Amino acid sequence: MLVYQDLLSGDELLSDSFPYKEIENGVLWEVEGKWTVQGSVDVNIGANPSAEGDCEDEGVDDQAVRVVDIVDTFRLQEQPPFDKKTFIAAIKKFIKNLTPKLKEEELAAFKKGVEGATKFLLSKLADLQFFVGEGMHDDSSLVFAYYKEGATNPTFLYFAHGLKEVKC
Repeated sequence: MLVYQDLLSGDELLSDSFPYKEIENGVLWEVEGKWTVQGSVDVNIGANPSAEGDCEDEGVDDQAVRVVDIVDTFRLQEQPPFDKKTFIAAIKKFIKNLTPKLKEEELAAFKKGVEGATKFLLSKLADLQFFVGEGMHDDSSLVFAYYKEGATNPTFLYFAHGLKEVKC
């Protein structure tokens, strides 16, 4: 199994159990998340408890919680929304922090495509949710989520160059 860690903070952000698609010249990875139910699940075996006098368990199960699989699996922490000015400042800070950690060939590809990726993200800014890894480091990579038109599950976006592949 492969785990993808944040190159800046070391937090786990993704694994190969969530397939990705490269977009924006490979600078961004697009990953489909899913809403799931976590906690106890009521299994209906076809019996009629009210007819059998066992009505104590009727009602809503308050133990079950709906979560997004990627957010739950990697314990991503949601951040407040950004306006255009703070978003651009955050991206500039990310580029500044990431640049020294990249190899020469990675750096060239990143610099070539980061402007287009930033414009792509800016076009969706009003719809984006922002996440960081579990450690909530100030200088960590951001993970973005939004809902494609008509979708019921979120799509996550990662800066590919900000991830380090680790075999588990």
